[in-house]
Amino acid sequence: MKHFISANDVPDVPTLINKALEYKANPWKDETLGKHKRIGCLFLNPSMRTRLSTQVAAQQLGMETVIFNVGNEGWAMEFEDGAIMNGTSVEHVKDAAPIMGNYFDILAIRTFPSLKNRDEDYSEFVINQFIKYAGIPVLSLESATLHPLQSFTDLITITESMKEQGIENRKPKVVLTWAPHVKALPQCVSNSFAQWVNKWGAADFVITHPEGYELDEQFTNGATITHNQDEALKDADFIYVKNWSSYEEYGQVKCTDTSWMLTNEKLKGTNNAKVMHCLPVRRNIELSDEILDGPNSLVTREASNRVWAAQAVISELLTS
Repeated sequence: MKHFISANDVPDVPTLINKALEYKANPWKDETLGKHKRIGCLFLNPSMRTRLSTQVAAQQLGMETVIFNVGNEGWAMEFEDGAIMNGTSVEHVKDAAPIMGNYFDILAIRTFPSLKNRDEDYSEFVINQFIKYAGIPVLSLESATLHPLQSFTDLITITESMKEQGIENRKPKVVLTWAPHVKALPQCVSNSFAQWVNKWGAADFVITHPEGYELDEQFTNGATITHNQDEALKDADFIYVKNWSSYEEYGQVKCTDTSWMLTNEKLKGTNNAKVMHCLPVRRNIELSDEILDGPNSLVTREASNRVWAAQAVISELLTS
């Protein structure tokens, strides 16, 4: 694995899931793998779980981690080739990235979409500029369109839960459902979850959302898509709850229907479904307290599993 930007970088998803679960069972089994190596974590937007879990994972492999918040601690960066830098940008990625490539063995980057220019966001321009100029493996801590570490974690959590429930020998029904929110959010997590579940190929996968919230087909091909949430939730084994803004009318909020929030009443038609969310979550907007604090929630475990996802990926990048 040369880089980790999307599910397409992973040749065998089940094998990588098993590797993560092995680390969960024995976190320090490769504690010298990253000895005398460094991972640089660049944050162009805020993070909590991604930052902390990646740092813990790297340390359990014996790596030194260096955290750098670009917006607060460094110069404003320019990414356009041929730019005339007579504005607010002081540092060009062509100058910064090669130096980081000399400082670090792996460069982990978290960026975010503008939600204004779809073509630019979906080109993954920023993270691709780091790949182009850094000369070392690049690990996405979330990009303009995808959040691969989160989605890999989600599959780890589903696999683990299936074994506990004794349903590992059948295809589970996995439902990605849109949820209300107070502001426009990007499609990163929903795109990524769809991409990973489809590549995994081990689930009956359904996506449900109001009209106007169709996702990019490059990520959803292979899933059943419906605007009827009740129909989608019927007999579900796992429900992934997430808000996203419109893809076609890019970044726009097309619906604020509060009835899309998941409740215990809606779980009655499921197969006692386990409920997931990437966090942070707007309680009683996206997800009800009764779900988040109830026995069907996998949210805390899911977030905790971020460590093992990161550890498996970093290990692959080090050994590749």
